[in-house]
Amino acid sequence: MADRDPLERLGNQSRDLYDVATWEPRTALDRLASKLYRWGIVGVRWGTVLIALLLTLGILYASFRDLRTKSVPVIGVLTVLSALPALAIVVYVYASDVTASEPVDVVASTFVLGVLFAGLAALIEAPFSAVLGGPIGTILMYYLIVGPVEEFVKLCAVWLFAYRQPSFDAVIDGAVYGAVAGLGFATIENALYIGVDLARIPAETMLQTVTARSDITATRALAGPGHVIYSAFAGYYLGLARFNLDDAGPIVVKGLLIAVFIHATYNTLSTLFIGTVTAAFPTVPTLIPFFVFVLVYLGFFGYLLFRKLDRYRRLYAKFADETDENGSSLTVARTEFDE
Repeated sequence: MADRDPLERLGNQSRDLYDVATWEPRTALDRLASKLYRWGIVGVRWGTVLIALLLTLGILYASFRDLRTKSVPVIGVLTVLSALPALAIVVYVYASDVTASEPVDVVASTFVLGVLFAGLAALIEAPFSAVLGGPIGTILMYYLIVGPVEEFVKLCAVWLFAYRQPSFDAVIDGAVYGAVAGLGFATIENALYIGVDLARIPAETMLQTVTARSDITATRALAGPGHVIYSAFAGYYLGLARFNLDDAGPIVVKGLLIAVFIHATYNTLSTLFIGTVTAAFPTVPTLIPFFVFVLVYLGFFGYLLFRKLDRYRRLYAKFADETDENGSSLTVARTEFDE
């Protein structure tokens, strides 16, 4: 794409081509148009957040409206426990950012947006889950709906706020915020699974049943890290796109394709693997094959994520040392996305 119109190039900045081949806010109408554009962008962003908030509250109400009040603390404790493995991965990714520590308020905002955007994903997925059934339909659901929708909304949770902050000044920051958005998404998802499971427990046997059926917490604890790993990959490529504007679109799409593939394949293979093991060995608890599968599958892609972050970290340290030896400073260029 040409940087300037042919007329502007011929004029060589010697003529005023305002509203002919160039433009800047000069008149009252120009300034009004600029303000309306900015207000419109702000309205779309925060309107999206408001819609996500209302959807999330609606989903929580629909899921927990029949839940006994005394169950709420139990859900809270089990949800926190289930999120700990995912949190551990986030802490590692956060510590891998050698450029600068990310502001706590921006990290917290990204986490909250990750929670809220789960409601949008649920709204989009619901109609398809009612239509697509059977083994083939379930696999199509994973690859065409669940994976793309959930990874897209998690990336939107990063793009909506953290991406536009001055603190987002390195490619690796995308992985950090992507991981945090994944943690938020996993946390609310775990809460819903645990809450729905506890809602089926009779009141008089609550304590005994919670103890006996803690497998739901363990299952969610094993599943949670996946969301962090998927969105950390997508977030990394969002960061890469930020500093490679000419190819930003394809780079973001590449990151999403990677995240969607890992996510959908995890859902598909875990279902097939657990189903096969259970059919062959009916007496084996479901949690055991699930643990083995998660350890191998997420362990592999977690290692690939580690390699990617470690390569960035080692190169940064190497170039920083070379810069110090040359007596120059290491700075990060700003982009048009900082506006």
